Amino acid sequence: MDNLQLKKYANEVRKGIIISTHSAKAGHPGGSLSAADVFTFLYFEEMNIDPKDPAKADRDRFVLSKGHTAPGLYAALANRGYFPVEDLTTLRKMGSYLQGHPNMHIPGVDMASGSLGQGISAAAGMALGAKMEGRDFRVYTLLGDGELEEGQVWEAAMFAGFRKLDNLCVIVDNNGLQIDGPVDEVCSPYPIADKFKAFNFEVVEINAHDFDEIRSAFKKARDTKGKPTCIILHSIKGKGVSFMEGACEWHGKAPNDEEYAVAMADLAKIDEELAKEG
Repeated sequence: MDNLQLKKYANEVRKGIIISTHSAKAGHPGGSLSAADVFTFLYFEEMNIDPKDPAKADRDRFVLSKGHTAPGLYAALANRGYFPVEDLTTLRKMGSYLQGHPNMHIPGVDMASGSLGQGISAAAGMALGAKMEGRDFRVYTLLGDGELEEGQVWEAAMFAGFRKLDNLCVIVDNNGLQIDGPVDEVCSPYPIADKFKAFNFEVVEINAHDFDEIRSAFKKARDTKGKPTCIILHSIKGKGVSFMEGACEWHGKAPNDEEYAVAMADLAKIDEELAKEG
């Protein structure tokens, strides 16, 4: 898929994030927006998946380890055709299947998640299971940089590196902010790259909002043999919405009506700019 089309889909994902969190009056827009481009690339280009057959045996697996950014995952799944985009307005509402964190009854969700640190462990288990059964599907998992403060992350990384799980791709959304402020002031996980390298990972650092860099990184992950890969995304929290960019207070707060209008206007401007490109 060409980059322009990916940018258009990514903007639709961002709209879905704003629409769903505004409708729910709750949720986590900041980290969902910073990961919108990688969600888009995974579901529209990278992964071997089929929305018409979400449980096909040879599909690639994705685990959202930072499960609170479910609005981003749901928006990607909806735009990819797993369920109606209109259902995004039911996020977190009574009777809705779109809960605040991913659950396996949702089409396209491979693992329930939300307790930080556990998703990467589940992903490593899936990758090992594939190796043991001689299957060739790949497993992807997305972590937050604040999540790296969880000890279980490093137990899973040690396990994955030791087992040479080259079918596992760990993605770190390094937007530099968590709910209490900058990650390097709360409990610094830096240097992230060196830590993963110490556990026998191939490490790639990229601009999270450049599709050429994203594509190159995932190709390197597929080509790497004998070790898992960690892709560190240098991203902007709240990317695409002017008043949310680089602001930790939008980690877990929904936009009100006035803020919603500004956010959607920002994204409409992006649509206009993309239309001029194409």
